[in-house]
Amino acid sequence: MTFQPNPGDGIVVNGTAYTVGQHPAAPGVAYAQAGRQGIVYQLIPVDGELHEAKALKVFFPKFRIPAMVYQSEHMGNYREIPGLQVSSREVLTPERNGDLIAEYPDLLYAVIMPWIHGCTWFDVISDQRNLGRSESLMLAKALAAIGSSMEQRGLAHCDLSAPNVMLPFFSEVKLPEGAAAVELVDVEQMYSPKMDRPDVLLAGSPGYAAHRTVHSGLWSAYADRFAGAVIIAEMLGWSDPAIVNRAWGESYFDQHEMQTPCERYFLLKKSLGQRWGTRISDLLGRAWDSQDLSSCPTFGEWLIALSSASEEEVVEEAPAATAAAQEDDSDESGSKRSREVPADIMASLGIEPGTREVNDNVVGRLFHQARDLEKAGNLSGALEIFRSAYHFVKKDSPLEVELAAAIQGLEEQLRPAEESSNKGIKALLSSRKFMLSTAAAIVILAGSAITVNQILAEKAESRQMDAQRLAEQQAQEKEEAARKQEEEAKKQQEEAAKKEAEAKKAEEERLKAEEAKKAEEAELARKEQEKSELQAKYEKQAKYESYLASLEEKKKKQALQEKYDNQAKYEAYLAQLEEKKKRQAREEAAAKAAAKAEAERQAQARAAQQAQAAQLQKQRSQNVIELVALYNKAYNAQVAGNKDRAKNAAREFIALYNKDKSYYKTVGKMSSRLNNLQQFISDDSHWIPKL
Repeated sequence: MTFQPNPGDGIVVNGTAYTVGQHPAAPGVAYAQAGRQGIVYQLIPVDGELHEAKALKVFFPKFRIPAMVYQSEHMGNYREIPGLQVSSREVLTPERNGDLIAEYPDLLYAVIMPWIHGCTWFDVISDQRNLGRSESLMLAKALAAIGSSMEQRGLAHCDLSAPNVMLPFFSEVKLPEGAAAVELVDVEQMYSPKMDRPDVLLAGSPGYAAHRTVHSGLWSAYADRFAGAVIIAEMLGWSDPAIVNRAWGESYFDQHEMQTPCERYFLLKKSLGQRWGTRISDLLGRAWDSQDLSSCPTFGEWLIALSSASEEEVVEEAPAATAAAQEDDSDESGSKRSREVPADIMASLGIEPGTREVNDNVVGRLFHQARDLEKAGNLSGALEIFRSAYHFVKKDSPLEVELAAAIQGLEEQLRPAEESSNKGIKALLSSRKFMLSTAAAIVILAGSAITVNQILAEKAESRQMDAQRLAEQQAQEKEEAARKQEEEAKKQQEEAAKKEAEAKKAEEERLKAEEAKKAEEAELARKEQEKSELQAKYEKQAKYESYLASLEEKKKKQALQEKYDNQAKYEAYLAQLEEKKKRQAREEAAAKAAAKAEAERQAQARAAQQAQAAQLQKQRSQNVIELVALYNKAYNAQVAGNKDRAKNAAREFIALYNKDKSYYKTVGKMSSRLNNLQQFISDDSHWIPKL
């Protein structure tokens, strides 16, 4: 049978008992979320807290892949990475869960993993929910930190998009201390050098997929860079109401706008520059203008830029001031640059605090990546990686010199300099002949003026004659080269004309042969047609004669058959009449039994409804007591001066109240208590009255 659970249904997985959760916005409906590869159900442990809930992902038939077992075992190594909590996975297999899969075949190779509480980034965009500046910065830094940790391990999500970015930060469920503010889900397409390529690849999600990449599927270590840059820019931009109001819909960009000079891009980049600084907007520009994914900024670069961003509002500096600041930064020592970035973040990137140096593994990886791109002909991508590595190496070190030379070489290949008009003069000044002549002239000038004049006159005449002979020789060589070139061109023209004539003759002979062959085939076809028409005529005559004979035989058989049919109909009528009497008797007996069963069922239903109503009333009474206790707890905490504890109690009151608000607003002063607690959460200076 198919797996379509109802809220409260029990299920035992790997020895642990769970119940299916109820959707908070749709009472009576199981808490489930549909994705591109399957449906995820919430499972609440019978003996456990709500934050310990699990997610059961039931895949569509196309995505039920046996290799999911090996993939999940390998992904378990990454469960400790902040933001990859769903890497802790268990796959339901016929060997371990045979009975459960036999009952629900849809659960074959289903995955059970931690349930991530909170909304998605997709929900924030769709609801056009404005964020505070500190919230935007915190979410962007959290996502950049996840991407940086994954890149350092050679990992990539490969389907990074708004629906796959969860935000536990906005969860109404009380989470354990140290929970990540951002979590990634739908990690079945994750790239790792140690995992096999999936059978089915996704080409990215609309609004986050670069159109310059291959649309047959993303699966590489660079797959997240472009989509990650767009989501980080969205998170930062969502503190600006102008950006929120310009969103396309389910994402900020329309897919047709990706990597085009559209209005939304320039508006977002301008907002980032004004509110967060040009360093942030430049990173978005690099990603937007990139020709391939490897040329996009790394998550480490985003993390460094975000770590130096302030939660206070900033104003974009004038171009001159910005340039001056950049010059000052370039003159400062590596130790000052390192102080601008927190030590823990620099250590995660392989940068030693207090220097601009990186460890050998990081530099080696960047250097080899750049060389591989250079060999493959991707000079712009190699140049970007060289520049990224150059930013962190120690000044005046051999590594900096080597990287500077590589960068200069690639820049010259990409933007070759035009030859200046004084190139010939510089070559002459640096030539050996000119230096010897100059030295000789200086020695001669030490003698008498007459000797100098004579020598200079003779040398001038000699140089003039040499120049004249050289010019004549060059003219003769040019004439000879032109003559040879003209003869070669004439020879090539003659050969081309000869080949063309031969080809034309061969083509004419081929056309004649084809025409003869076609004429022969047409004659054979005509004779075959005549033969087939004559044969058809004979067959038609034979069929007509056979038809007349069969018609006569058919009339005889039809008369006899009618006689037999009438007799059979009469006998069948008698049997049908008898069967009708028996059926009526059975139907009357069945109707009496059904009426009796329906009466019993209605009686049971009424009893069940009465019991359910009593249980509901009992639960509501208990909840009313708990609501009053939470309100008093908030009041007492405020009186004691513990506002954080008062706010926690107020949030628990609101969460419990919203579960059955239509009932609680009719009970006593519950509505008044709700209004007071809501005012206190929005303004902690509001005094909670004692009710």
